[in-house]
Amino acid sequence: MTPLLFFILSFILSVGLTLLVRYLSLKFKILDFPLSHSRKIHQTPIPLGGGVAIFLTFVICLFISWQCGFWPSHHIELKHLVGMIFAGAILMFGGFLDDRFHLKPIYQIIWPILASLVVIMSGIGIEYINNPFGSGYIYFNQIKIEVFRFKGIPYYFTPLADIFTFIWLMILAYSTKLLDGLDGLVSGMGVIGSLIIAGLCFLTEFFQLDVGLLALIFSGSILGFLIFNFHPAKIFLGEGGSLLIGFYLGVLSIISGSKVATSFLILGLAVLDIVWVAWRRIAKEHKSPFLGDQEHLHFRLLKAGFSHRQAVIFLWLIAVLWGGLALSFRTKGKLLLIISLILFIFGLNWFIEHRRLDKKGNF
Repeated sequence: MTPLLFFILSFILSVGLTLLVRYLSLKFKILDFPLSHSRKIHQTPIPLGGGVAIFLTFVICLFISWQCGFWPSHHIELKHLVGMIFAGAILMFGGFLDDRFHLKPIYQIIWPILASLVVIMSGIGIEYINNPFGSGYIYFNQIKIEVFRFKGIPYYFTPLADIFTFIWLMILAYSTKLLDGLDGLVSGMGVIGSLIIAGLCFLTEFFQLDVGLLALIFSGSILGFLIFNFHPAKIFLGEGGSLLIGFYLGVLSIISGSKVATSFLILGLAVLDIVWVAWRRIAKEHKSPFLGDQEHLHFRLLKAGFSHRQAVIFLWLIAVLWGGLALSFRTKGKLLLIISLILFIFGLNWFIEHRRLDKKGNF
Protein backbone atom coordinates (compact mmCIF):
# COMPACT_ATOMS: atom_id res chain seq x y z
CA MET A 1 0.00 0.00 0.00
CA THR A 2 2.90 2.39 0.61
CA PRO A 3 3.65 3.07 -3.10
CA LEU A 4 -0.05 3.79 -3.67
CA LEU A 5 -0.10 6.22 -0.74
CA PHE A 6 2.86 8.10 -2.19
CA PHE A 7 1.11 8.20 -5.57
CA ILE A 8 -1.94 9.77 -3.91
CA LEU A 9 0.25 12.16 -1.91
CA SER A 10 2.14 13.30 -5.00
CA PHE A 11 -1.14 13.79 -6.88
CA ILE A 12 -2.70 15.93 -4.14
CA LEU A 13 0.47 17.95 -3.63
CA SER A 14 0.78 18.51 -7.38
CA VAL A 15 -2.77 19.83 -7.60
CA GLY A 16 -2.05 22.37 -4.87
CA LEU A 17 1.31 23.45 -6.26
CA THR A 18 -0.09 23.74 -9.79
CA LEU A 19 -2.78 26.11 -8.54
CA LEU A 20 -0.12 28.11 -6.66
CA VAL A 21 2.21 28.30 -9.67
CA ARG A 22 -0.68 29.32 -11.91
CA TYR A 23 -1.62 32.13 -9.52
CA LEU A 24 1.98 33.38 -9.36
CA SER A 25 2.40 33.15 -13.14
CA LEU A 26 -0.71 35.26 -13.67
CA LYS A 27 0.41 37.76 -11.03
CA PHE A 28 3.90 38.21 -12.50
CA LYS A 29 2.77 37.93 -16.14
CA ILE A 30 4.75 34.75 -16.88
CA LEU A 31 2.51 33.86 -19.80
CA ASP A 32 2.62 32.11 -23.15
CA PHE A 33 1.13 34.59 -25.61
CA PRO A 34 -0.73 33.31 -28.68
CA LEU A 35 0.79 33.70 -32.14
CA SER A 36 4.22 34.41 -30.61
CA HIS A 37 5.56 31.44 -32.59
CA SER A 38 4.48 29.49 -35.65
CA ARG A 39 3.82 26.44 -33.44
CA LYS A 40 1.35 28.24 -31.15
CA ILE A 41 -2.32 27.46 -31.69
CA HIS A 42 -3.93 28.75 -28.46
CA GLN A 43 -5.97 31.94 -28.64
CA THR A 44 -5.44 33.56 -25.23
CA PRO A 45 -2.40 34.05 -22.98
CA ILE A 46 -1.83 30.95 -20.82
CA PRO A 47 0.23 30.84 -17.58
CA LEU A 48 3.52 28.96 -17.75
CA GLY A 49 5.44 27.10 -15.07
CA GLY A 50 3.58 23.82 -14.77
CA GLY A 51 6.89 22.01 -14.96
CA VAL A 52 7.96 23.79 -11.78
CA ALA A 53 4.93 22.40 -9.93
CA ILE A 54 5.75 18.88 -11.15
CA PHE A 55 9.41 19.21 -10.21
CA LEU A 56 8.73 20.63 -6.73
CA THR A 57 6.16 17.91 -6.04
CA PHE A 58 8.65 15.25 -7.09
CA VAL A 59 11.41 16.68 -4.89
CA ILE A 60 9.16 17.10 -1.83
CA CYS A 61 7.88 13.52 -2.13
CA LEU A 62 11.45 12.26 -2.54
CA PHE A 63 12.39 14.05 0.68
CA ILE A 64 9.41 12.59 2.55
CA SER A 65 10.13 9.07 1.29
CA TRP A 66 13.78 9.51 2.27
CA GLN A 67 12.70 10.50 5.78
CA CYS A 68 10.53 7.37 5.83
CA GLY A 69 13.63 5.26 5.17
CA PHE A 70 13.08 4.27 1.53
CA TRP A 71 16.41 5.62 0.30
CA PRO A 72 19.07 4.50 -0.28
CA SER A 73 17.71 1.25 -1.67
CA HIS A 74 18.83 -1.79 -3.63
CA HIS A 75 18.67 -0.14 -7.05
CA ILE A 76 18.79 3.57 -6.14
CA GLU A 77 21.56 5.30 -4.21
CA LEU A 78 21.29 8.75 -2.64
CA LYS A 79 23.77 10.11 -5.17
CA HIS A 80 21.38 9.04 -7.94
CA LEU A 81 18.52 11.00 -6.39
CA VAL A 82 20.76 14.02 -5.82
CA GLY A 83 21.81 13.82 -9.47
CA MET A 84 18.19 13.70 -10.60
CA ILE A 85 17.28 16.70 -8.44
CA PHE A 86 20.20 18.84 -9.61
CA ALA A 87 19.56 17.87 -13.24
CA GLY A 88 15.89 18.77 -12.87
CA ALA A 89 16.81 22.12 -11.31
CA ILE A 90 19.08 22.85 -14.28
CA LEU A 91 16.24 22.11 -16.71
CA MET A 92 13.86 24.30 -14.72
CA PHE A 93 16.32 27.21 -14.69
CA GLY A 94 17.09 26.89 -18.40
CA GLY A 95 13.41 26.54 -19.20
CA PHE A 96 12.61 29.69 -17.23
CA LEU A 97 15.22 31.64 -19.19
CA ASP A 98 13.82 30.28 -22.44
CA ASP A 99 10.23 31.14 -21.51
CA ARG A 100 11.23 34.69 -20.56
CA PHE A 101 13.80 35.52 -23.23
CA HIS A 102 13.05 33.05 -26.07
CA LEU A 103 16.57 31.67 -26.31
CA LYS A 104 18.04 30.61 -29.63
CA PRO A 105 18.33 26.81 -30.15
CA ILE A 106 22.11 26.93 -29.57
CA TYR A 107 21.49 28.30 -26.06
CA GLN A 108 18.46 26.11 -25.37
CA ILE A 109 20.48 22.93 -25.78
CA ILE A 110 23.01 23.94 -23.11
CA TRP A 111 20.65 23.03 -20.25
CA PRO A 112 19.72 19.46 -21.23
CA ILE A 113 23.40 18.84 -22.00
CA LEU A 114 24.36 19.97 -18.49
CA ALA A 115 21.50 17.99 -16.95
CA SER A 116 22.55 14.83 -18.79
CA LEU A 117 26.15 15.24 -17.64
CA VAL A 118 25.03 15.70 -14.02
CA VAL A 119 22.99 12.49 -14.13
CA ILE A 120 25.89 10.57 -15.66
CA MET A 121 28.29 11.95 -13.03
CA SER A 122 25.90 10.74 -10.32
CA GLY A 123 26.48 7.17 -11.49
CA ILE A 124 23.37 6.59 -13.58
CA GLY A 125 24.17 4.92 -16.87
CA ILE A 126 23.17 2.30 -19.40
CA GLU A 127 25.76 -0.38 -18.68
CA TYR A 128 24.06 -3.10 -20.70
CA ILE A 129 21.03 -3.90 -22.82
CA ASN A 130 19.39 -7.21 -23.66
CA ASN A 131 20.72 -8.65 -26.89
CA PRO A 132 17.77 -8.31 -29.32
CA PHE A 133 19.32 -10.80 -31.76
CA GLY A 134 20.22 -13.58 -29.34
CA SER A 135 20.62 -14.52 -25.70
CA GLY A 136 22.51 -12.63 -23.02
CA TYR A 137 23.41 -8.96 -22.89
CA ILE A 138 25.36 -6.34 -24.80
CA TYR A 139 27.69 -4.63 -22.30
CA PHE A 140 28.88 -1.02 -22.49
CA ASN A 141 30.84 -0.91 -19.22
CA GLN A 142 33.84 -3.03 -20.11
CA ILE A 143 36.13 0.01 -20.14
CA LYS A 144 36.16 1.95 -16.84
CA ILE A 145 38.42 4.84 -15.91
CA GLU A 146 38.36 6.04 -12.30
CA VAL A 147 38.17 9.84 -12.31
CA PHE A 148 38.06 10.63 -8.59
CA ARG A 149 36.84 9.41 -5.19
CA PHE A 150 34.47 11.23 -2.87
CA LYS A 151 34.14 9.95 0.70
CA GLY A 152 35.61 6.67 -0.43
CA ILE A 153 33.14 6.26 -3.30
CA PRO A 154 34.82 5.89 -6.72
CA TYR A 155 33.44 7.78 -9.73
CA TYR A 156 34.21 6.31 -13.14
CA PHE A 157 34.22 7.48 -16.73
CA THR A 158 32.80 4.63 -18.78
CA PRO A 159 33.13 5.80 -22.40
CA LEU A 160 30.61 3.61 -24.21
CA ALA A 161 28.03 3.58 -21.41
CA ASP A 162 28.30 7.32 -20.74
CA ILE A 163 28.03 8.27 -24.42
CA PHE A 164 25.05 5.96 -24.95
CA THR A 165 23.37 7.33 -21.81
CA PHE A 166 23.97 10.93 -22.90
CA ILE A 167 22.45 10.33 -26.34
CA TRP A 168 19.49 8.47 -24.83
CA LEU A 169 18.66 11.23 -22.34
CA MET A 170 18.99 13.95 -24.98
CA ILE A 171 16.72 12.08 -27.39
CA LEU A 172 13.99 11.53 -24.81
CA ALA A 173 14.20 15.09 -23.46
CA TYR A 174 13.84 16.57 -26.93
CA SER A 175 11.15 14.11 -27.98
CA THR A 176 8.78 15.49 -25.34
CA LYS A 177 9.94 19.07 -25.90
CA LEU A 178 9.00 18.89 -29.59
CA LEU A 179 5.84 16.89 -28.88
CA ASP A 180 4.52 19.64 -26.61
CA GLY A 181 2.14 21.23 -29.09
CA LEU A 182 -1.32 20.21 -27.86
CA ASP A 183 -2.92 20.63 -24.45
CA GLY A 184 -2.20 17.66 -22.22
CA LEU A 185 -0.31 15.64 -24.82
CA VAL A 186 3.13 15.53 -23.19
CA SER A 187 1.85 15.45 -19.60
CA GLY A 188 -0.43 12.55 -20.50
CA MET A 189 2.48 10.74 -22.13
CA GLY A 190 4.45 11.29 -18.93
CA VAL A 191 1.71 9.71 -16.81
CA ILE A 192 1.39 6.77 -19.20
CA GLY A 193 5.14 6.24 -19.41
CA SER A 194 5.82 6.37 -15.68
CA LEU A 195 2.84 4.10 -14.90
CA ILE A 196 4.03 1.52 -17.43
CA ILE A 197 7.52 1.60 -15.93
CA ALA A 198 5.91 1.17 -12.49
CA GLY A 199 3.92 -1.75 -13.89
CA LEU A 200 7.12 -3.36 -15.12
CA CYS A 201 8.57 -2.99 -11.64
CA PHE A 202 5.54 -4.35 -9.76
CA LEU A 203 3.81 -6.78 -12.11
CA THR A 204 6.63 -8.72 -13.73
CA GLU A 205 9.23 -11.15 -12.41
CA PHE A 206 11.72 -8.26 -12.18
CA PHE A 207 10.19 -6.90 -8.96
CA GLN A 208 11.71 -3.53 -8.02
CA LEU A 209 9.81 -1.83 -5.20
CA ASP A 210 12.12 1.18 -5.03
CA VAL A 211 12.06 2.00 -8.75
CA GLY A 212 8.32 1.39 -8.89
CA LEU A 213 7.83 3.83 -6.00
CA LEU A 214 9.92 6.46 -7.79
CA ALA A 215 7.89 5.99 -10.99
CA LEU A 216 4.58 6.29 -9.09
CA ILE A 217 5.73 9.48 -7.38
CA PHE A 218 6.60 10.95 -10.78
CA SER A 219 3.32 9.85 -12.37
CA GLY A 220 1.30 11.35 -9.51
CA SER A 221 3.29 14.58 -9.79
CA ILE A 222 2.34 14.86 -13.46
CA LEU A 223 -1.27 13.70 -13.06
CA GLY A 224 -2.08 16.50 -10.60
CA PHE A 225 -0.88 18.98 -13.22
CA LEU A 226 -2.63 17.21 -16.12
CA ILE A 227 -6.04 18.06 -14.65
CA PHE A 228 -5.34 21.72 -15.44
CA ASN A 229 -3.38 21.06 -18.64
CA PHE A 230 -5.96 19.04 -20.59
CA HIS A 231 -7.83 20.97 -23.29
CA PRO A 232 -8.71 23.76 -22.78
CA ALA A 233 -5.51 24.20 -20.78
CA LYS A 234 -5.41 26.54 -17.81
CA ILE A 235 -1.63 26.26 -17.48
CA PHE A 236 1.25 25.08 -19.68
CA LEU A 237 4.34 23.04 -18.82
CA GLY A 238 6.80 25.65 -20.03
CA GLU A 239 10.02 24.74 -21.82
CA GLY A 240 11.64 23.29 -18.71
CA GLY A 241 8.65 21.09 -17.95
CA SER A 242 8.42 19.65 -21.45
CA LEU A 243 12.10 18.71 -21.27
CA LEU A 244 11.81 17.36 -17.71
CA ILE A 245 9.15 14.76 -18.50
CA GLY A 246 11.09 13.04 -21.27
CA PHE A 247 14.36 13.42 -19.37
CA TYR A 248 13.04 11.80 -16.17
CA LEU A 249 11.38 9.01 -18.15
CA GLY A 250 14.79 8.37 -19.66
CA VAL A 251 16.37 8.23 -16.20
CA LEU A 252 13.63 5.91 -14.90
CA SER A 253 14.14 3.58 -17.85
CA ILE A 254 17.84 3.33 -16.96
CA ILE A 255 17.60 2.74 -13.22
CA SER A 256 14.79 0.21 -13.74
CA GLY A 257 17.29 -2.02 -15.52
CA SER A 258 17.92 -0.46 -18.93
CA LYS A 259 14.27 -0.58 -20.06
CA VAL A 260 15.31 1.28 -23.20
CA ALA A 261 13.04 -0.66 -25.54
CA THR A 262 10.01 -0.13 -23.30
CA SER A 263 10.56 3.63 -23.08
CA PHE A 264 11.03 3.80 -26.84
CA LEU A 265 7.69 2.02 -27.31
CA ILE A 266 6.04 4.67 -25.11
CA LEU A 267 7.68 7.74 -26.67
CA GLY A 268 8.52 6.18 -30.02
CA LEU A 269 5.85 8.14 -31.85
CA ALA A 270 7.51 11.38 -30.71
CA VAL A 271 11.00 10.19 -31.68
CA LEU A 272 9.84 8.90 -35.07
CA ASP A 273 7.88 12.08 -35.70
CA ILE A 274 11.09 14.07 -35.20
CA VAL A 275 12.78 11.86 -37.80
CA TRP A 276 9.87 12.27 -40.22
CA VAL A 277 9.69 16.06 -39.87
CA ALA A 278 13.48 16.47 -40.13
CA TRP A 279 13.55 14.35 -43.30
CA ARG A 280 10.65 16.33 -44.77
CA ARG A 281 12.28 19.69 -44.05
CA ILE A 282 15.68 18.68 -45.41
CA ALA A 283 14.74 16.47 -48.37
CA LYS A 284 11.52 18.03 -49.59
CA GLU A 285 11.55 21.64 -48.40
CA HIS A 286 15.33 22.22 -48.33
CA LYS A 287 15.26 24.14 -45.05
CA SER A 288 16.75 23.78 -41.59
CA PRO A 289 15.35 20.87 -39.54
CA PHE A 290 15.49 23.10 -36.45
CA LEU A 291 12.88 25.60 -37.67
CA GLY A 292 9.56 25.30 -35.86
CA ASP A 293 6.34 24.78 -37.82
CA GLN A 294 3.02 22.93 -37.68
CA GLU A 295 4.09 19.84 -39.62
CA HIS A 296 4.44 17.56 -36.61
CA LEU A 297 2.05 14.62 -36.44
CA HIS A 298 -0.16 16.14 -33.75
CA PHE A 299 -0.69 19.33 -35.77
CA ARG A 300 -1.41 17.41 -38.96
CA LEU A 301 -4.01 15.35 -37.13
CA LEU A 302 -5.83 18.62 -36.45
CA LYS A 303 -5.56 19.58 -40.13
CA ALA A 304 -6.93 16.14 -41.03
CA GLY A 305 -10.10 16.84 -39.08
CA PHE A 306 -9.40 15.59 -35.55
CA SER A 307 -10.56 17.79 -32.71
CA HIS A 308 -7.96 18.92 -30.17
CA ARG A 309 -9.04 16.32 -27.64
CA GLN A 310 -9.43 13.56 -30.24
CA ALA A 311 -5.86 14.08 -31.47
CA VAL A 312 -4.45 13.97 -27.95
CA ILE A 313 -6.43 10.89 -26.91
CA PHE A 314 -5.53 9.11 -30.16
CA LEU A 315 -1.81 9.66 -29.52
CA TRP A 316 -2.22 8.62 -25.88
CA LEU A 317 -3.83 5.37 -27.04
CA ILE A 318 -0.85 4.63 -29.28
CA ALA A 319 1.46 4.97 -26.26
CA VAL A 320 -0.87 2.88 -24.06
CA LEU A 321 -1.17 0.12 -26.67
CA TRP A 322 2.50 -0.32 -27.52
CA GLY A 323 3.77 0.52 -24.04
CA GLY A 324 1.22 -1.80 -22.46
CA LEU A 325 2.18 -4.66 -24.77
CA ALA A 326 5.76 -4.22 -23.56
CA LEU A 327 4.59 -5.58 -20.19
CA SER A 328 3.95 -8.97 -21.79
CA PHE A 329 6.86 -9.26 -24.21
CA ARG A 330 10.50 -10.11 -23.67
CA THR A 331 13.47 -8.85 -25.69
CA LYS A 332 12.75 -10.37 -29.12
CA GLY A 333 9.05 -9.61 -28.76
CA LYS A 334 9.84 -5.98 -27.98
CA LEU A 335 12.00 -5.80 -31.10
CA LEU A 336 8.99 -6.89 -33.15
CA LEU A 337 6.85 -4.31 -31.32
CA ILE A 338 9.37 -1.58 -32.18
CA ILE A 339 9.32 -2.61 -35.84
CA SER A 340 5.50 -2.60 -35.84
CA LEU A 341 5.44 0.85 -34.22
CA ILE A 342 7.87 2.22 -36.81
CA LEU A 343 5.73 0.84 -39.64
CA PHE A 344 2.54 2.17 -38.04
CA ILE A 345 3.86 5.71 -37.46
CA PHE A 346 5.36 6.06 -40.92
CA GLY A 347 2.22 4.55 -42.45
CA LEU A 348 0.07 7.01 -40.51
CA ASN A 349 2.26 9.91 -41.62
CA TRP A 350 2.03 8.79 -45.24
CA PHE A 351 -1.75 8.38 -44.98
CA ILE A 352 -2.28 11.84 -43.49
CA GLU A 353 0.08 13.30 -46.07
CA HIS A 354 -2.01 11.95 -48.96
CA ARG A 355 -5.51 11.92 -47.56
CA ARG A 356 -7.32 14.71 -45.74
CA LEU A 357 -10.68 14.67 -44.05
CA ASP A 358 -13.23 16.82 -45.84
CA LYS A 359 -15.43 19.27 -43.98
CA LYS A 360 -17.98 16.53 -43.28
CA GLY A 361 -15.33 14.31 -41.74
CA ASN A 362 -15.41 11.71 -44.53
CA PHE A 363 -12.42 10.44 -46.52
